[in-house]
Amino acid sequence: MDRAATGRMGEDLAAEYLVRQGFTIRHTNWRAGRYELDIVAERGGVIHFVEVRYRELGAPVNPEESITPAKFRALRRAAEAYLECFALDNELQFDLVAVDRFGCENRVRYIPGAMQCGW
Repeated sequence: MDRAATGRMGEDLAAEYLVRQGFTIRHTNWRAGRYELDIVAERGGVIHFVEVRYRELGAPVNPEESITPAKFRALRRAAEAYLECFALDNELQFDLVAVDRFGCENRVRYIPGAMQCGW
């Protein structure tokens, strides 16, 4: 499976997991120029900008460590564009869904508030 297909599979698993947890999926792969948001979800009036990371067993970096300061800055810019585009002023949160692949099995982990924003 190529990288794009693997990424889509991880995002699909993440979205399914979030729906089972009571989230409404507003958008997947939302783009603003060069910025992208993997999943924008909502629950309890809070907008969740969810970054999805898919990793094979034995990857050198775990999903939580793969969010660099530069990546988070790009996520913030994309979130700002999203909020402006839809004229939203909801409370917001930056989350991470890690999909870990172990052979033929996938484990989905939701990490709420994985990235803190001081706007």
